[in-house]
Amino acid sequence: MGILNELITYSNAVLDGKIITCQKHRWACLRFLDDLKRRGEWEWDFDEAKAERYFQWMRLFKHRKGVLAGQTKEPCDYELFVYSNIYGWLNASGDRRFRYTYEQLARKQAKSQNKAIQALYEMSVFGEPSAEVYVAATQKSQTRYVWEEAEWLINNSILKDKFISKYDAAYEQRVIKHIKSGSIFARMSKDDKKKGDGANPHFGIIDEYHLHDTTEFYDLLDSGMITRRNPLLSIITTAGFELNNPCYRVTYKFVSNLLNPDSPIEDDRYFAIVCELDRNETTEIIITPNGRQIEPWGIIDEIGTDEAIIKTNPVTGTSPVARGNILTKTAQAQNIPENMRGLWTKTYNVWIQSREQGYMDMARWGACKVPASELLNLIKEKAAGRCYVGFDLSSKIDLTAVSWIFPWIENFIRNYAIISHAFIPEEKFHERMRTDHVPYDLWRNNGYITVTPGAVVDYRYVLEYVFNTSLANEWNPVEYCLDPWGSTAIANDLMDNGKTVVEIIQGIKTLSEPTKHFRESVYAQQLHHDGNPVLAWAVGNAVTRQDHNQNIMLDKDKSTLRIDPAAASITGLTRAMVADIAPKEINLEDLFDFI
Repeated sequence: MGILNELITYSNAVLDGKIITCQKHRWACLRFLDDLKRRGEWEWDFDEAKAERYFQWMRLFKHRKGVLAGQTKEPCDYELFVYSNIYGWLNASGDRRFRYTYEQLARKQAKSQNKAIQALYEMSVFGEPSAEVYVAATQKSQTRYVWEEAEWLINNSILKDKFISKYDAAYEQRVIKHIKSGSIFARMSKDDKKKGDGANPHFGIIDEYHLHDTTEFYDLLDSGMITRRNPLLSIITTAGFELNNPCYRVTYKFVSNLLNPDSPIEDDRYFAIVCELDRNETTEIIITPNGRQIEPWGIIDEIGTDEAIIKTNPVTGTSPVARGNILTKTAQAQNIPENMRGLWTKTYNVWIQSREQGYMDMARWGACKVPASELLNLIKEKAAGRCYVGFDLSSKIDLTAVSWIFPWIENFIRNYAIISHAFIPEEKFHERMRTDHVPYDLWRNNGYITVTPGAVVDYRYVLEYVFNTSLANEWNPVEYCLDPWGSTAIANDLMDNGKTVVEIIQGIKTLSEPTKHFRESVYAQQLHHDGNPVLAWAVGNAVTRQDHNQNIMLDKDKSTLRIDPAAASITGLTRAMVADIAPKEINLEDLFDFI
């Protein structure tokens, strides 16, 4: 059977449920089969010989560790699928189709070994002259996993005389060199200050991307590839517990949409595969075949089951040794709650929000997103445009934020819609781009942030925006909610314009109930937003402090990143949650079918 037939058989078996995988893995197989149907109709074709060539290369190496130590590397079905896609799709000129790859799977799935083999291939057999290959990670120790694996592989193979590893003064580190082509394999990390500004990478590996708090290395590698004919940027990661880092906030969400056949997102140059536990991505409680009730956004798979292990461990999950170790780790973590975070993210590849004293589960926040048009319709039809405006003025040289909170009661339950906007002074804009490491320019271009003239935020400019936006959308602000500290001028301007101003003391006794209610409304999916990335960033940044009476509030001193839009929203909610709202007429037959 040729390799293409193997891939087709594998993909169909996955889709038919004969091979256990998660939904996103199934989507990757469906995407591959759909792409094959387009052969002859688009630029890309599948070259079996080029795919097989890569596996001939892979079989030159031996396993270094574990029960297979010393045995020849033989690709499993998962590895055949992934690397056939990466190396099999070409155009008539021999250029590769995929220039970006994203692989997310649990630990101990030979990630470092596979990336080391791929790095050696890219710097030699692929044929790019003087190729530069880099592995980038947040810590120097993390870069060694792939690099040292590559060094061991060549020293324990028939290729030993084709490569050399030695200290190179130009890179201030040991590098691996391919003697014939002059290609190199080096490392980048923040620890040893390797910024890589002069790099001209052909192949870049970003290891454990979930740990990266900025896109610094992604941007450096990507921008440095511009003169290469066939560059490849490869992300390899497990899930993590910091949902505000770019891996989850940007990349994971992008590849999830890319793989989803019902999503309009397309990118023919991007390969992605995710091996995770499945979630209930509906807004309803679902019942599993064994009678378990799964809340919206809850995990469907039970940890410790064969299905859960195989879904997230596609390389080693069928190994009795690996399975036994996973079961042991699972049992230990269930008895020691402190170990559960690592179990969820590393063994079962599930993203969780688990920042110390973190305020919001950002997966639940994401589940409250509705299309912008639907949000505006809720504001019009449910809340009749009635709203409470919360401000967070912060410092005049930092972000200022405003949030409109629209409450309504439906079936005796209070719901909310939220619109948020932020302001930043022009003279601080580029400085904040550098220090905060977030795409303020993109947010500005997409209308989520307004850059105000000058060195400080002019609050009259903010009020003009608030008045004009409310008027244009026919919103009816009932009250304007402000921290009394430092807000005298804007409060006077509001009152001069006939507006009702309510001072919200920024203390734990005042803010505890609205802070808890904001989160509870999100978890119950009774708060609706349009996915505003600035607001999401702020909510994800927020941490709390707590007093001896279990009161909480957002802690600006402990929040290392900006939380202003979140603070503005809670300030507005302080009044919206107690607003006297006449409930819509209730149809009792809809609530109680026995009446």
